Amino acid sequence: SRSDQENPFIFKSNRFQTIYENENGHIRLLQKFDKRSKIFENLQNYRLLEYKSKPHTLFLPQYTDADFILVVLSGKAVLTVLNSNDRNSFNLERGDTIKLPAGTIAYLANRDDNEDLRVLDLAIPVNNPGQLESFLLSGTQNQPSFLSGFNKSILEAAFNTDYEEIEKVLLEDQEQEPQHRRSLRDRRQEINKENVIVKVSREQIKELSKNAKSSSKKSVSSESEPFNLRSRNPIYSNKFGKFFEITPEKNPQLQDLDIFVNSVEIKEGSLLLPNYNSRAIVIVTVNEGKGYFELVGQRNENQREENDDEEEQEEETSTQVQRYRAKLSPGDVFVVPAGHPVAINASSDLNLIGFGINAKNNQRNFLAGEEDNVISQIQRPVKELAFPGSSREVDRLLTNQKQSHFANAQPLQIE
Repeated sequence: SRSDQENPFIFKSNRFQTIYENENGHIRLLQKFDKRSKIFENLQNYRLLEYKSKPHTLFLPQYTDADFILVVLSGKAVLTVLNSNDRNSFNLERGDTIKLPAGTIAYLANRDDNEDLRVLDLAIPVNNPGQLESFLLSGTQNQPSFLSGFNKSILEAAFNTDYEEIEKVLLEDQEQEPQHRRSLRDRRQEINKENVIVKVSREQIKELSKNAKSSSKKSVSSESEPFNLRSRNPIYSNKFGKFFEITPEKNPQLQDLDIFVNSVEIKEGSLLLPNYNSRAIVIVTVNEGKGYFELVGQRNENQREENDDEEEQEEETSTQVQRYRAKLSPGDVFVVPAGHPVAINASSDLNLIGFGINAKNNQRNFLAGEEDNVISQIQRPVKELAFPGSSREVDRLLTNQKQSHFANAQPLQIE
C-alpha cells in the first residue's frame, strides 16, 4: 500500500486553499485535480469549492464564469437566484442540490439561529479550463464592483444619473483605498478581511425567506428548482448502509453537464463492498465520520509526468496491480477513476457526497455480494479457465456473502 503522501487519489482537507475568510465564514478551493496526477487529466475543467458561514450571515451577490452544482452539507440556507425579469428564492436544507448556470447572479444566506452553514460546489468553468473568475456586484477593499470598470460616461448614460451619485450609491471610492499597490503578501493578508460574507439581522433573514420555496421531497425532475438527494428511495439499502443517487436521466439539471450526484451513508463497522464504475470518474467528499478506502490501480499512477517512449513500452508489457489505501476524515476528498475497484470501510458512521463525471451510460459493477455481482454472471466453463479454483468452488465462495452492496466489515466465521 501507499502512504497518503504517495497516494494520488486522496486530497486531504489541507489541500484546500482559502480564497476568502473573515469572522463570518470562508470560501475554500481544492487544488487542481490534474496537478496531482496525470490520471486526472480529464478532470482539468472541474474544481471543488467549500463554503462555510456562521448563523445569520450572507454571501453577497456575485456571479462566476462557471456552471455550479451546489449541495448543502449541513445547516439551513435561503438561496436567491436572479434572472433578467424576476428572481426565485429557495429554502435549502441538508442534502438539497441545485444547478446554478454560469453567469447567474445569486446570494446565499444562513437562516439558522445556531448551526453553521456548509455548502459544497462542483464548478465547471466556461472560459478557461480550471480557472474560476468571480464578479462581485458590490465592491470590497480588494475587489471592486465590476461596475467600476466602466468609463464614467458609460455609467452616466447607462443609469441616466450623475457619476457622483452612482459612485456614492453603487461603487466603492477607490481613491480612498490605495491598496492596489501593496505587496503580494499584504494583499494575501487583506483577503482575510474582505466583506464577501456579512452579518444580517433576523428581520433581514425573514425578508429574504419571504415566498421562498422548499425543495421537492417527492420529485427530482425540476429544471430549475432544488432537489434533495434523499427525495427518492435509496438505490441500495440494508442495515449496514444506504446509497442515494440522482442521475441525469432523473433530473434535467444534470443532463447537459453529464454528472450524477450521490450521498452514501455507511454505518460504523460496515463496508461498501468492492465495486467499480464503467465510465464515471467520481469525486467524493467526506461530509461526516471517519474510515478508510482501498482502491486498486496500476503502478506509477501517482506520476505527474508522462513516461518516455521506452518506459511506456515497458509499462505495457509489465503491468503491476497496486493497492492504494488512505484514512478518511471530514473534509477529505478522494477520486475514483473509471474502472478502478474501490471499497470503503467506516470506523464511525460515515456520510459521503459524490459527483460522478461521465454519468451517461455508466454502470456500477459490484465484485462481491449477493446482488449485482458481476463475477457471478461469468459462465461455468469460463470460471474453470479464469480462476485457480473449480467453478463449483468459485460459486460456493461467491454465495458465502449473503448481503448486497453493504456488509459487516468483519468477516464472519463460515461453519
